[in-house]
Amino acid sequence: MNEPLLAVSNLKVHFPIRHGLLFDRTVGHVKAVDGVSFEIPEGQTLGLVGESGSGKSTTAYAALQLLRPTAGSVRFAGRELTELRGEQLRRLRREMQIVFQDPYASLNPRMTVGRIVAEPLQTHGIGTRRSRRAAVGTLLELVGFDPAYTNRYPHEFSGGQRQRIGIARALALNPKLIVCDEPVSALDVSIQAQILNLLKDLQRELGLTYLFIAHDLAVVRSMSDTIAVMHEGVIVEQGPAERVYTRPESDYTRALLAAVPVPDPERMQERKAERRRLAATV
Repeated sequence: MNEPLLAVSNLKVHFPIRHGLLFDRTVGHVKAVDGVSFEIPEGQTLGLVGESGSGKSTTAYAALQLLRPTAGSVRFAGRELTELRGEQLRRLRREMQIVFQDPYASLNPRMTVGRIVAEPLQTHGIGTRRSRRAAVGTLLELVGFDPAYTNRYPHEFSGGQRQRIGIARALALNPKLIVCDEPVSALDVSIQAQILNLLKDLQRELGLTYLFIAHDLAVVRSMSDTIAVMHEGVIVEQGPAERVYTRPESDYTRALLAAVPVPDPERMQERKAERRRLAATV
């Protein structure tokens, strides 16, 4: 069997709690991530779902080595990332990129669209100024953004357009893995559907692998091959997306499903009652 593109094993991220003014000492730890394991085969999507504060984003940042894990293993394309430092890790970062939750906060407001998308190419010393300019136009067209707007600034665009810019930037280095950290939660519902469809189209065209983070199980179901449900730093359920959504085994997963809105007032009242019941057992 082929090795998965990303394999995370017993990942832990503990933040120290310090106390004292003159003699600063560690009195405990916040276990943001505590023994998380999952695998993502190349070309597939793992949906990581849970409420705010469950440790989803911390898990993703540790997998990318943006946060150094306290313990555990992270293997990407057969290489152990926790053992890499400096230039070795920097070269491998070309193959791992991220799309952030807030499409405005993640874009430098003082840079034009063209400079934002070209920045990864320039940082890694790829191409000439002319070739980078051509690459920017191609990338913007790929995400459905008009290349004629390359000299405009982020504040001149809607949230959905800004997120397309962020996706184009993530694609600039031709990565294998993209972490999508709640990429549609800040967008209107109709725009969410457009961005999700774009991500799925890009995956088919480019063979991308996604770690897709969200708190909405319905969104995760539409994107994922496999779903992992996180609660208080641990994975409480993991399995094929359709099975987890239709036949959840964990009370916490059932509570998340009960929180998904439906266009039926009576059904929503039933879900609220179910959510209160399940909350008492989690």
